[in-house]
Amino acid sequence: MKRLRLSLTLALILFVQLGWAQQPNSKWEKWNFLMGEWVGEGSGQPGKGGGYFSFNTDLDGNVLVRKGHTEFPATPDKKASVHDDLMYIYPDYTGNASKAIYFDNEGHVINYSITYTENSIVLTSEAIQNAPRFRLSYIMIDKDSVNVRFEFAPPSKPDDFKIYIEGKSVRKK
Repeated sequence: MKRLRLSLTLALILFVQLGWAQQPNSKWEKWNFLMGEWVGEGSGQPGKGGGYFSFNTDLDGNVLVRKGHTEFPATPDKKASVHDDLMYIYPDYTGNASKAIYFDNEGHVINYSITYTENSIVLTSEAIQNAPRFRLSYIMIDKDSVNVRFEFAPPSKPDDFKIYIEGKSVRKK
């Protein structure tokens, strides 16, 4: 009897785990409008620039990867610069994509929480004492264009976000 009970318990555990693993992957549904490759131009405190970024799933659909490259040409006041970044978006324990971690070639590492509206995705950094906060927004204009806005708030006013750079990107054909 104990052996039968153990076998049934193990079978139930296996069944639950397989069922969990085979559920449809809908965690990226809200990101569909951003999937693929994009090119864009923008302006802000670093000046006018242009570049590209992409959103693609990886690790068998368990993470979403954003890779970006932006170039700012030289001006009379500043030398030319390049900004490369990488971000991993990942689900929390409920399966919802609610967290992200960002890295760039300037040495920044930013942990984000994610919120959604009907036509936008907003990533907001956690509040850390004596550190600025950041907010990155993707606002759908139409199926092939998106407004991208990056804002920051100073440590003394962590909820007072100001635009640092903003631009329009179009889906690469």
